[in-house]
Amino acid sequence: MNKFFSTIRNIFAIEDLRTRIVNTLGFLIIFRLGSHIVLPATDPNMLGEGATEGILSLLNTILGGAFSKAAIFALGIMPYISASIVVQLLTVAVPYFTKLQKEGESGRKKINQITRVLTIAITLVQGFSYLQSGIIPAEAIMIDPFWWTVTNMIVLTSGTMFVMWLGERITDKGIGNGISMLIMIGIISVLPGALWAEALTRGGSELLFFILELVALFFVVMAVVMLTQATRRIPIQYAKQVIGGKVYGGQRQYIPLKINAAGVMPIIFAQSLMFLPGLVAGFWADQSDLASSIGRTFSSYTSWEYNLVFAILIIVFTFFYTAITVNPNQIADDLKRNGGFVPGIKPGRDTSHFIDGVLTRITLPGSIFLAIVAILPALAVQAGVNQQFAQFFGGTSLLIMVGVILDTLNQINSYLLMRHYEGMMKSGKIRGKSENVAVA
Repeated sequence: MNKFFSTIRNIFAIEDLRTRIVNTLGFLIIFRLGSHIVLPATDPNMLGEGATEGILSLLNTILGGAFSKAAIFALGIMPYISASIVVQLLTVAVPYFTKLQKEGESGRKKINQITRVLTIAITLVQGFSYLQSGIIPAEAIMIDPFWWTVTNMIVLTSGTMFVMWLGERITDKGIGNGISMLIMIGIISVLPGALWAEALTRGGSELLFFILELVALFFVVMAVVMLTQATRRIPIQYAKQVIGGKVYGGQRQYIPLKINAAGVMPIIFAQSLMFLPGLVAGFWADQSDLASSIGRTFSSYTSWEYNLVFAILIIVFTFFYTAITVNPNQIADDLKRNGGFVPGIKPGRDTSHFIDGVLTRITLPGSIFLAIVAILPALAVQAGVNQQFAQFFGGTSLLIMVGVILDTLNQINSYLLMRHYEGMMKSGKIRGKSENVAVA
């Protein structure tokens, strides 16, 4: 305990780090306040519970409850994430965007500008769909519906752009990745209410069941931490070079290939597609019993059909996203150019094939584990856990929380070590981070 308080004192003794933490907290408070401000000309007392049940509850959890409250930040940062995913895919498929990506700082500025414009377009479409979806009941609208829709489309778009600006300010002036931090704080804000509701449900004779739930949640979190941090280290040897009478190189380093290199993106991709079957089937629900059945099945994330398709999509997207983010050919070329090689493997094409084979072998179990984590909330609901609390047993919510917290701890740890303070861990570094990492 003394070590813990000593570390806290060291953190706030560093002026730059202290300023960044205060800035981050201030920006997060502004974000949470905006999540409780209801859209203009909307009666909050007449809002229903349409976004707190079924598949929309997943989105509502990620947005920190703003979705169901018809807040000015009801869409949050999600349109920006959608735009970023689209642009990222374009950098792989479209030569113009690939060229921009290779142009350095000027290319990144152009890509960021395109992303912002695309965010506005996506927000307008999503804002219109949200306002017309029936989540906000007609009796809650206090003015003419047409002008209410037009006005609030502008408000929702402005809210999303402001949230995007807050995320950028946190990245520049605060701690951690701003966009991820905003998502995480929205998820965490729902946790106390979900935990309290579950505790009330399990009171009295079911107290033991509640304790078992907490124990199960602890082990799930530990498993997700292992999934996030697990790496396969490929040894790299550099040839010795004599420069100016001094010998350089010769030491062994490593290329750390993450078991889950794709992170949470496969779940986000798959979850985006899982909205489509129910949406498309809804258009023919009145004319076809089959369409009506499909709509009901894919509107419930606890059905086995939904989870089977969801798991398969996650496995496919994990391989896809890993393929576009980790390039074995580029790694092999960089190693060859810098005089590095994998012991026992010829430089160049053989090294590329070797890295690709290792990546494929570790991605398969990683993708299966990720799919299991993604469907755990549905299994928790089937086991009798409250739907809101079950969201924290896996899926996007838990992966984002674990990833952002680990990233933030790494950044704080770096500040401590730079100022010659003892790190937050006994080893001076967060586990899973290698000291000798080959730069590829």
